[in-house]
Amino acid sequence: MKVPFVDLKSQYISIKENIDSAIENVINETAFIGGKYVEEFENKFATLYGVKHCVAVANGTDSLYILMKMIGIGNNDEVITVANSWISSSETITQTGAKPVFVDIDPILYTIDENLLEAAITSKTKAIIPVHLQGQMCDMDKIMSIANKYGIPVIEDCAQSHFSEYKGNRAGTIGVAGSFSFYPGKNLGAYGDAGCIITNDDELALKCRMFARHGALKKHNHIIEGINSRMDGIQAAILTAKLPHILSWTDKRITNADLYNKYLGKIQDIILPVVRTESKHSFHLYVIRTKVREELVAFLKSKNIETAVHYPVALHNMEAYRYLKYCPDDFPIANSYQNQILSLPMYPELSEAQIVYISKAIEEFFQK
Repeated sequence: MKVPFVDLKSQYISIKENIDSAIENVINETAFIGGKYVEEFENKFATLYGVKHCVAVANGTDSLYILMKMIGIGNNDEVITVANSWISSSETITQTGAKPVFVDIDPILYTIDENLLEAAITSKTKAIIPVHLQGQMCDMDKIMSIANKYGIPVIEDCAQSHFSEYKGNRAGTIGVAGSFSFYPGKNLGAYGDAGCIITNDDELALKCRMFARHGALKKHNHIIEGINSRMDGIQAAILTAKLPHILSWTDKRITNADLYNKYLGKIQDIILPVVRTESKHSFHLYVIRTKVREELVAFLKSKNIETAVHYPVALHNMEAYRYLKYCPDDFPIANSYQNQILSLPMYPELSEAQIVYISKAIEEFFQK
C-alpha cells in the first residue's frame, strides 16, 4: 500500500464537477482579478464562519503583514509570537519594521506557552500573534487576559486552524482579527496561493481591504499607499466550490485522528497529540513525537508511507534570526521538540485501512 502525506487529487476527484465548473465560469467571464467570484467567496466564508468581514488577499503571509500595518505596527515596535511556527508568523513582523519576540511552546499542546507570555512583554510590545498550530487553538482566555491587562491587540494566526474552536469560539474570532492561509494543502485549500483576513471591526476591515488593493477602494482613487495583494478569481471560485464541504471534511479529520489514537495508543515509544480541554482540534496535522524520528521516517518510507516535519528548525535557531542573539536554552521545549515531532498522513480522504497500515508499520518498527 502507498500512503501519500496529502492526497489533493482524491479530494479533487470527489468534487470534480463543481471544481471544473467553477474554473470554467471564471475563464468564460474573464473574471480573473477581483469581481463577483472574489466577493462571493468573501460573503460566503464570512457567513459560514460567523463574522462580519472577510477580506480576501493573495496569501496567508500577506494577511498577517496587512493586519500589522493597519493596526499601526512599525519601526522599533515589538511583536510577540511563538518559537516553533512557519516563518510567515515572524518574517511579517520584521517586514513592518518591528522586532519579533519569541516565546517557547507548551510541552504538551505545542502552542505558545501562555504562562511565559507576560514575561516577554515590554514597553515596546505592540501586538501578540498566537499561532493556532496544527489545528490546535491556544488558550485564548489566558492570552486575552494578559493582552487586555496591557492594552495590546491580539492577531490570531489561523493558517492551520480553519474552523477550530476554543470554548465554542472559532479561531480568529477572539482577537482583533484572524489571518488565514488557503495554500493548497490547508484544510480549506485553493489551487495556488490565497488567504484572507476576518474581523468584526468595520474600520479595520476597511483599512485592510484598501491597503491590499494599492491603497484604493475604487480604481484610481488611492487614499493611501498600499500593496498588491488580491485574490484571483479562479482561486476564489475554487474555494467557494469547496466551502460547502469544509465542515464535513473537518469532522472526517477528527474521526481519522481518533482512529490514529485507537491504533497507535498501545505503542509506548511515541507520544500522541493531546487535545486542549473545551476545544475542537481541526487536525490540519496529526503530530506524534519520538526520539528516533529519523529512523522511523526512513522505515515508513520503505513501506511507501510519506511523512513530514513541521518544523525541523525552530525559528530562534534559523540563520535569519541570528541577529536576535537567542540561544537554544532560551526556548528549551521548542529546541528539543524540533528533533522529535513528526507529522503522519492526515486528510479527509484517508481511509481507516490506510491508518491501520500506517499504525502497524509504526508498531513493527518499534518491535524490531
